[in-house]
Amino acid sequence: MWFMRFPIDAVWVDRSRHVVKTREALRPWLFAASARGADEVLELPAGTIARTATQVGDVLLYEPV
Repeated sequence: MWFMRFPIDAVWVDRSRHVVKTREALRPWLFAASARGADEVLELPAGTIARTATQVGDVLLYEPV
């Protein structure tokens, strides 16, 4: 979160894209620790987790841009 100017949601996923951790509205300039078993972290606009009801155990479908 260094040098960020606005809050974001973060979703950590494992290699199978199962959600292993979520954090909503992470404030700028805070250190967000990793999650055990996570392979990737998705940085999303604040409010995305609540709007999509994403929770630990969900499987996400997405493609790299």
